[in-house]
Amino acid sequence: MTEQTTVVWFRDDLRIRDNPALHEAAAAGGPIVCLFVLDDVSEGVRPMGGASRWWLHGSLTALREELRGIGLDLTLRRGSSSRIVREVVDETGAANVFWNRRYGEAERDIDAGLKSSLRDDGITAKSFQASVLVEPWTVLTGQGGYYKVFTPFWRAVTAKPTPRHPLPSPGAERPLHRRRIASDDLDDWNLLPTRPDWAAGLRERWRPGSAGAHDRLSAFLRHGVDAYVDEQDFPAEDATSGLSPHLKFGEISPFEVWHAVERHRSQKASTPGAAAGASAFLRQLIWREFAYHLLYHLPTITSENMRPEFDRFPWADRSHAELEAWQQGRTGIPLVDAGMRELWQTGVMHNRVRMVTASFLVKNLRVDWRVGEAWFWDTLVDADAASNALNWQWVAGSGPDAAPYFRIFNPELQASKFDKHGEYVRRYVPEVGTDPYPEPMVDLASSRREALDAYATIR
Repeated sequence: MTEQTTVVWFRDDLRIRDNPALHEAAAAGGPIVCLFVLDDVSEGVRPMGGASRWWLHGSLTALREELRGIGLDLTLRRGSSSRIVREVVDETGAANVFWNRRYGEAERDIDAGLKSSLRDDGITAKSFQASVLVEPWTVLTGQGGYYKVFTPFWRAVTAKPTPRHPLPSPGAERPLHRRRIASDDLDDWNLLPTRPDWAAGLRERWRPGSAGAHDRLSAFLRHGVDAYVDEQDFPAEDATSGLSPHLKFGEISPFEVWHAVERHRSQKASTPGAAAGASAFLRQLIWREFAYHLLYHLPTITSENMRPEFDRFPWADRSHAELEAWQQGRTGIPLVDAGMRELWQTGVMHNRVRMVTASFLVKNLRVDWRVGEAWFWDTLVDADAASNALNWQWVAGSGPDAAPYFRIFNPELQASKFDKHGEYVRRYVPEVGTDPYPEPMVDLASSRREALDAYATIR
């Protein structure tokens, strides 16, 4: 039994700590093949955007080093994941295949089909909960349906038992055994930009990998969470956790984050702001859970309006030049331009500013939210299928739990409230207030009225 090979199929769980699939493989006692498949060919699986591909290269590099530290190798293959996992099983004679669950429809179909075919051949195939605190099918309304509004979802989740505690790294109690097989060279995947190399700002801002994730969490607990309520909406402040890309790639688990924040809250019970900051941050973590809840129950969230009346909305026909002005931060609206330039330079954008830039595109320019979602998918290092789509539909007003369409973020008012001294704007738009800076591409007041008139046609 101990000589039976186990394949651990890594996906969006690029870590060794609190990795249930790897933990189970270590307990089995035989040789382990750690496999990652770059699947950009399977039907329904959305290829990663450029910024995510950059991050993936760094994350796989870090995972390979982590695995070497516990005596394992990382095997890389590219192509259809269903085909390649079967090939690796046949190549190694593996008796077990373990993985952690995914929640997109196409991914679930792949996993279910593979699990069924492996079991039909007498191979043990198991999947585990690793990337969400609660499985989407375990949080249902009193009528047995899924939650469409966040607040009751949040109440239902927080009423459940405390999330399980994280699992330790394997290999501490007994050495692990690797099974070596042929692997692709990561550099041959060409995940990194070359001509031009637009990733300088990403390299300066981020350190992909589990170590970088835990460093960010530690720094946030030391310096950010106690002031989170007061400072999270101010983009010039370094008050947010910066954990979203690490969570997206599974370099740290939500269980690790949850319990670390809870420990901080209990240890600093007498510190002003600690309890409120921890609660506010954990609420954001549950918003991420809500996104996966909706993705599971309503897979079309990524491409279709959740409120069908928006299928009749009269979107404006904007030119390519106008869209480029928004993408490149040349709209003449300083806070919008600062956000879009931050996104291009660093691969992220402050959450408050994300709402402003999205509202400007969808409501002041009346461009379909899917156009903005696609741009964010390509440029965000934390481009997450569930959260990206939900957040865009929230701003657009097309989701079931959404900002009302008439709630239009005025960029000038937002700047006066949250960037009062212009620090954030000047950081990314140093030419603001000078002749080279463009005039506003639309009048905010008149474009707001036009958006409301357009909305009235579908009410």
